Amino acid sequence: MWSANFRYFFTARTVAMLGDTMLPVALSAGLLGYGYSAGDIGLVMAASTACFAGFVVFGGVFADRFDARALMIGADLVRVCSQSTAAVLFATHQVRLWEMAVIAVINGTCAAMFQPGVASTIVRVATDVQGANGATRTAESVASLVGPALAGVLVGFTSTGVVFAAHATTYLASALCLISLRLPPLPPRLTAAVSTFRADLAEGWREFRARTWMWSVILVWMVYMVCTVGPYTPLAAAQIIPAHGAGAYGLVNSALGAGTALGALCAMRIRSSRPLRAGSLALFGTMLMPTSVGLGLPVWAITCCMLVAGASSAYWGVNWATSVQTQVPGDILNRIHAYEVAGSIAMVPVGQAMAGPASTTFGARHVLLLGGAVPLLVATALLAIPAVRNLPRK
Repeated sequence: MWSANFRYFFTARTVAMLGDTMLPVALSAGLLGYGYSAGDIGLVMAASTACFAGFVVFGGVFADRFDARALMIGADLVRVCSQSTAAVLFATHQVRLWEMAVIAVINGTCAAMFQPGVASTIVRVATDVQGANGATRTAESVASLVGPALAGVLVGFTSTGVVFAAHATTYLASALCLISLRLPPLPPRLTAAVSTFRADLAEGWREFRARTWMWSVILVWMVYMVCTVGPYTPLAAAQIIPAHGAGAYGLVNSALGAGTALGALCAMRIRSSRPLRAGSLALFGTMLMPTSVGLGLPVWAITCCMLVAGASSAYWGVNWATSVQTQVPGDILNRIHAYEVAGSIAMVPVGQAMAGPASTTFGARHVLLLGGAVPLLVATALLAIPAVRNLPRK
C-alpha cells in the first residue's frame, strides 16, 4: 500500500487537514479581536460551507470531464493565494468582515472542486483501497487533535496572521505532493467530447439513482445529520462548558478524535465480506455521543463514550468510502462521489439551525437524548435494506 504515489497522496491529505483544523481557531480569535461577534464568525463559516455544498456536484462533473488531479492542484493553489491574502490582512490590521466572507466563499468553492477528485485518486494510488482509507482517516483524526492546539499556540505567541500564513503553506505542500504523483494516463472518455456539461450532470444523477444501496444510505443518513450530528455540536458545548469548563469540552472532543483514529485503524484490520453490514452494526455505538451528554454523565464517563462513538463512526466511514470507491466505475466515480458528499452534508446546517428552537421548546437534554435514539433507528434501517445489508466486498 505504501507506494511512492500513496505516500505523496497521504502527505497531501494529512498536511491539508492539519491546516483546515487550524482555521476555525484562527478565524474565531482573529475576528473576535477586531470586535466582531460570534454571529459574524458563524456567517463567515456558513459562507464557506454553503459554497461547498452548493458547488461540489459541479466539481464532480469537472473532475470526470477533465483531469481530476489538475483540478485538485488548481484548487490548492487558489487557496494558497486566498489564505495568504487573509494573512496579509491580519498582519496589516485591515480586516473587514466582507473581505473575510469573500475569502470564505473562494475557499468553499475550491473545496468543492477539490473533494470529488479524492475518491478517484485513492483507487489510482493504492491497490488496498480499504487500507488506504483507514490510514488516511487515522491521519486526519490525529490532525484534528493537533491542529486546534497548534493554532492556539501560534495565536498566543505570534499572531492570527501567522496562522493564516501557515494554513496557506499547508495548501502549497498539498499541491506539491499532488504534482509529484506519477500516475498512468486514464483511458479517454469517448462521450466527453460530444456530451454537454448538463448531460454529464444528468448522467451522474441517473447513475446515483440506479444504485439502491447508495441513495438509500444517503436518505437514511440525512435523518442522522438533521437529528444527531447537526444539533450535537452547539448543544453539547452549551451543556458541558457551563457545567465543567472549556477544558472539559476540549477533553471530550479530543476523546472523539482519538476514537476516530482507533476506529480507522480497526477498519484496516477487520474486513467484512459485507462491508456496509459491518459498518451499520458499528453505527449503534454512535448513540453514546449525544446520549452521554444528554444524561449529564460525569466528564470521565462522557469521555469514554466519545471514544467508543468516534471509533464506531470511523469504522462505518472507512467501509462506506471503500464501498463507493470500489463499486462505482472510474469514469463516473467523481460525479457520484460528489452527489453522495452533497447529500451527506446538506442536512448538517439544517440540524444546527433547528437546535436552538428545539432546545428552547423541549430542553437541550431532551433534544440530545432524541439525537441518541436516532442512531439506533438509522442502523436498524440500514440493516433492513437488502441492497445495503448484502452489498459484497469488491
